[in-house]
Amino acid sequence: MKPGMQLIDLADTPGEEPDFLAQLHGVCNTLGLEYASYASANPISGKIHAFTTYPDAWKDHYMAQSLHLVDPTLRAAARSIAPVDWRRLEHDNSFRDVFGPARDFNLPDTGLTIPVRGPMGDIGLFSVTATVAPDAWRRLTGPIMGQLQTAAVHLHDTVMHSDALTRILRQPHLSTREQEVLQWVAAGKSQQDIGDILSISSRTVEVHLRSAREKLCTLTTAQAVGRAVSLGLIQPR
Repeated sequence: MKPGMQLIDLADTPGEEPDFLAQLHGVCNTLGLEYASYASANPISGKIHAFTTYPDAWKDHYMAQSLHLVDPTLRAAARSIAPVDWRRLEHDNSFRDVFGPARDFNLPDTGLTIPVRGPMGDIGLFSVTATVAPDAWRRLTGPIMGQLQTAAVHLHDTVMHSDALTRILRQPHLSTREQEVLQWVAAGKSQQDIGDILSISSRTVEVHLRSAREKLCTLTTAQAVGRAVSLGLIQPR
């Protein structure tokens, strides 16, 4: 995780309709796991939104010490496309900084983190753990790996579509020029007109339109204008 990234407890975010903790507890109860956590990393805002079934004492310690900045389970999974078994993590200083105190809280060090990537560059990290021996852990997770991966995707999609994170993670960052071009399109101007108004070539106008369409996840300029209006990025005309 990048230095300075802020950790926000999603379970305490007001206005959230989905009961995220209930979903985590449901996974644990159904699949015979002890604890589960979810974190979504936003590369734009520099924030990590997370929630966990871990005891409050550990959660408070974790946040107070900003352990998310060094947590090897998050760092390794954020770079991976496959599930990361904690037993394969390098036992370096970061590992000791997190798992040393965790042992003091009587928390297990046997776990798994599953990365999920979304279309907007968002990354979800779903972690599960249990107090079992390594062999028992492999026997436990082997048959349920498919269910864990399905749960990870479902949880990530639920979080991404929640009201709070829709505003934070799904808000495209358009450049000032891209907004200007879309605003003139909304006013009924042609690409040539826009080029003349902004003193740029019509080809450059098309470059900005293409970039705006990609950022807004739309296929046509008309769709891009509509989404930009609905998001409040430009004003309707």
